[in-house]
Amino acid sequence: MAKNEEDFKEAIAGKKLPILTLDNKWHRLFTQNNQDKETKKLVEKLNDLVARQGGLNHEIKDIKKLKTKLMNEIVSGMDGKSLTPKDMEDHKRLINECNEKIDACQDELLDLPREIDQVNYRLMLRTMAICYEVIQNNTEEIISIGEWISQIRVELKKNVIRRQEREHMNKELYSYMHDIFGPDVIDIFDMKYNPGENPLNHSSDNKSEKNT
Repeated sequence: MAKNEEDFKEAIAGKKLPILTLDNKWHRLFTQNNQDKETKKLVEKLNDLVARQGGLNHEIKDIKKLKTKLMNEIVSGMDGKSLTPKDMEDHKRLINECNEKIDACQDELLDLPREIDQVNYRLMLRTMAICYEVIQNNTEEIISIGEWISQIRVELKKNVIRRQEREHMNKELYSYMHDIFGPDVIDIFDMKYNPGENPLNHSSDNKSEKNT
């Protein structure tokens, strides 16, 4: 029975999902070679969001460093060191700009976790649908191969019995003819091997002799 993403929503409802594109196990199962178009789009979008989140956090850290440097220089300037009034104004303006940039980054960061979770959730549903389909296909093939193996085993047993019957018959016929004609029976019946000996082994020996 085929399933779609709707069938899997209940299974992951309320569960904390790992970020799939950061999960090594997920990557081992879903390389770029076996991703369909829809999965690739979700992967690309999720990676972009995660990268943006990391970029914003790094940017905030850099801005805060700059802001601290500017504030320290203002404090030093207040002690009469090297800053002109114009420098002081520039520093204050830059500090305000830093505050604005930090606020903007933090505002964007507030929305990103929700967006990441939404895309990651959709990717998980897609992953479950793909896994289900692959497992179903593999199961059908496993059953088919199992049936083939069972049939081959039956045929193998039948052929083993047939071979044993033929070997037994040859042995009895040879023994009977040997009693009547003596050792020359081998030449009369053009027998290239003794009864009970594997004909395939004898055939291989003959080929080896020819090659030498």
